[in-house]
Amino acid sequence: MVKSSTNVNFKLQNLRKISNMSYEEVAKKVGICKAYYWQIEHGNRRLYYDLALKIAKVFKKKPDDIFYSYYK
Repeated sequence: MVKSSTNVNFKLQNLRKISNMSYEEVAKKVGICKAYYWQIEHGNRRLYYDLALKIAKVFKKKPDDIFYSYYK
């Protein structure tokens, strides 16, 4: 099991809630299933670069704004 930074988890969760989006809505826009996105948001799945770009685009953010602190 992959565990990511809680800071990234909190950022993703917060962005989704501020955007009034469900797990399913974000997943659909990114092109993955709801369960896969849920696992990313909760740190149970590895986040790959191409997927990080898609997620950032959904929230109209730069990937570094969301994920940079995790990779420091």
